Amino acid sequence: MNCELTKEMNSGNHRRECKFHLLRYVPDVVRNEYVHIGVILRESAAADREAPVVRFTRDWRRVRCLDPDADTALLEGMEGELRRRFQAEPDGNLMGLLSESLSLGVQMTEAKAYLAESIPAGVEELMRLYVEPPPREKIPRLAGRAAIQARMRTEFERAGVWDLLRKRIAASEYTRPGDPLRIDAGYRPNGVIRMFHAVSLEPGVEMAKVLAFSAAGLRAGVERVEKAQLELTALIEPAARLGLSGMGATPEAPERLEMYRFGVETMEEHQIRVLTTEDLGRVAETARRELRV
Repeated sequence: MNCELTKEMNSGNHRRECKFHLLRYVPDVVRNEYVHIGVILRESAAADREAPVVRFTRDWRRVRCLDPDADTALLEGMEGELRRRFQAEPDGNLMGLLSESLSLGVQMTEAKAYLAESIPAGVEELMRLYVEPPPREKIPRLAGRAAIQARMRTEFERAGVWDLLRKRIAASEYTRPGDPLRIDAGYRPNGVIRMFHAVSLEPGVEMAKVLAFSAAGLRAGVERVEKAQLELTALIEPAARLGLSGMGATPEAPERLEMYRFGVETMEEHQIRVLTTEDLGRVAETARRELRV
């Protein structure tokens, strides 16, 4: 057992007896290379036992280093699904619930004993010990769509609405079979459906053109299927963050800035609201009010 956990278990008499499992991402079972991505913690005693608590990492860079094609949005959705299942069946068979929710690429370790000062504190400690990268570990900086998606999740979580949003919304539900586009997140407050999609203009305008091409079909499909209006929002990087304006402007900035503006204008011409990541706090706060959290 980890020495720090041993110290925890041997100190104090007012800690709660718990068991924890580690969740790990294993893209290739033959090679058996894995990265810990989450923790499940529950009390050992059956009496007055609360639902198990699950927490996944918020930093997927180590997963992407192991598997560049990892579907991190699917993994994020798995966390929300597990949380809902645990709340619905707090005394249910943990292994049974997990077997129904976990994908083939995610494995769970055997239970280990742990004494927790409190459940939230225990989860934080276990995440720090086993899941989150050490401060000195060098991992690639998030960039492009991944950076925007991470910022989106952070702001919606801060507002307490992330688990209430639809994730990876299949455009094919509203356009036609075979459409590969999946919108990152969305919700329906009243007679309007708000959808949000990360569009990075760092590598070019291709993503902007794809979303612009899809906008009319999505809008018509939402009106037909949901009997509601669609407000489609593209979330992009501020120009300054890409070194296109201000003190950080690069020598090639003028040409790239023209391309950046082209991407923004192309989306706006197709009735897509364009906001930057700096607006996400306000967007999340609006979602909190509309979802009445």
